[in-house]
Formats: sequence, C-alpha cells, structure tokens
Amino acid sequence: PAWKADSEEYYAKKGAAFISIKASDPELLQGIDPKKISTFNKAGAIATKHIMKYTMNNLNSWCVVSIPTENWAKLLFPESSGKEAVSKLWDAIFKATRMDEDNPVKAWKDHIAELEKRKEFLNKHKFKNLHYTASNGTDLVVELPKGHIWTSGGGKDANEVYFVANMPTEEVFTMPDKYGVNGVVYSSKPLNRSGNMIEDFRLVFKDGAVVEYEAKKGEEFLKEILDMDDGAKRLGEVALVPFSSPIEKAGILFLNTLFDENASSHFALGKAYPTTIEGGTKMSDDELNAHGVNDSLTHVDFMVGTSDMMIIGESESGEKTVIIKDGEWAI
Repeated sequence: PAWKADSEEYYAKKGAAFISIKASDPELLQGIDPKKISTFNKAGAIATKHIMKYTMNNLNSWCVVSIPTENWAKLLFPESSGKEAVSKLWDAIFKATRMDEDNPVKAWKDHIAELEKRKEFLNKHKFKNLHYTASNGTDLVVELPKGHIWTSGGGKDANEVYFVANMPTEEVFTMPDKYGVNGVVYSSKPLNRSGNMIEDFRLVFKDGAVVEYEAKKGEEFLKEILDMDDGAKRLGEVALVPFSSPIEKAGILFLNTLFDENASSHFALGKAYPTTIEGGTKMSDDELNAHGVNDSLTHVDFMVGTSDMMIIGESESGEKTVIIKDGEWAI
C-alpha cells in the first residue's frame, strides 16, 4: 500500500537507520500459482522502487537480520520438537553472526578487517574479467566494468556513519558488466524463492543475458524470476566467499538466502548496487546503463561456489591471477 512506501520514504529522508528483520517460513507459499506470487512481488517492487535508492546507494544505514520461526526451525531440525528446533536455530544464528564469541564486537571488527584486506587486493588489481570453472560444469567468464569497486561487509552512509548491511556476512562483492557475461553456471545450493524451492538449476549466458535455463525442481519459479523484467535476466552482483566459511562449516542448509549466500560464492540476478562503481550514486539511469550497470525491480542471489571452484582474474594487460582455488581464497 502507498502509505507503507510513503512512511518508509518519510523516515529515510530524515536519515533513519533501517533494520529489516526476516522471520521466514520457507514453505509458506507452496502450492500457490507462481504467477500470483510474481505479480505480488512485482507490484511491491514497483511501489517501492523510488525508496530503494536510500539503501542501494547507502544513503542511509541499513541492516538485514533473521530470527527463527517454528516452521522454519522444524524444517531444519525435523527430529526436534517445535520449541527445541527454535532453540537450535537460535544457536545456529548466534554462531553464524558471531554472537557466541566472548567479545562479539571485537570478533566483528576482526572479521571485517579480514574482508577489507581481500577487498583492497581486488580493488588494487582492477581485473577486467573473472573466469569461473568447476567440475559440475560451470564455465563462465564475467566482464567487470571499468571503475568497478569491490566492497565488503561494511560501509558508510551519507553521513559517514559506518554500518554492516547483512548479519551474517562473509562476502566481498562488486558488479559485473551487464553485457559481458558469457558461458554456463550451475547452482551449488537450492534457492528458496517466495516459499518455493528451486534446485539444481543451470543458466546459460550470452552477451550478459540468460538465453537458456533449466532446473530439476521449481523451474516455473525460476522462470518467474527471469521474466520479472529485462534486467532480471542479467547479473547485478558478483560475490566471492570461501567454501570454508563458518556458515558452510555449520553443515546446515538454512533455506534462507541471507545465510546460504554467505556459505559460498554467489551471483545475483537483477539490480546492481550503484555503490560498486566509481561515481555510481551520482549517475543518471542513462549513465548507469552506459557503464554496464544493471537495473531491475528485483535482486535475487543464488549460490554457485563449490569445493573445487577456480576463479581466475585477468588484468587489462592479460596477466592472470588465481583468486579462488579449490573453493578457497588464494590471495
């Protein structure tokens, strides 16, 4: 409804910080016509597009977290009663977000400092493309636009206030050139989209756009994502995560993208963050498009990292650097 979007914009203009608390039920919309779900998601995205700039451009501080619901917890821990499952999920969330450390604040500062080191290395080298390969069939070349910026878990808002946008976060990410993605990529984890599972899917890209796709389960929901708009068929985010991340080591498929995306390297279909290209937050829509920055009503992360993934960065001079080897940082 308009009042909700108007309320968010009112507080955004006043410099409010936003905390988004997700309390999901991964199976809530099972059995619902995917077209109805897509129509609902698209209507909401259109209604709130004008206020997305406050978070996508880091004008305001923002943070996304998740808390357990009984249905979610019982899916992850089916052998436990509802109350026990919720308690186990709380424990898993606290561990993933470093709340179980003796000094969580220090643990977070140390963690962000490590991510910053990776970010600085990648920004220094200014790779023109990344080549992904894995034994599952992934063979994808992703061009990076000139002036792209790698960023990590933390950032500063328009008032220079530091914030962490996702808890947990294990990623270092940037944007691709939306016209420069070619090859095939296979998912490495299921994607929960609006309460429906999309599993074992494959995307084929040519000149940036998905030209072929298939999924062993939930293909109709994958189709609805790709059909949202033209930008939904292109990538808006490239994120690097080591396969040995604490979330992967937990051995839990959370069925929640906030957690599962931080278990492995991933991409996002749809809108790119303007903060990941030089001057992006001040560019017009036409200027962003000219720089290869993807725009869309949606932004859907999906996981591709594997234990044998290789990611090689190529510089403008043709020099190649191994960034990820056997799923782990090599830099």
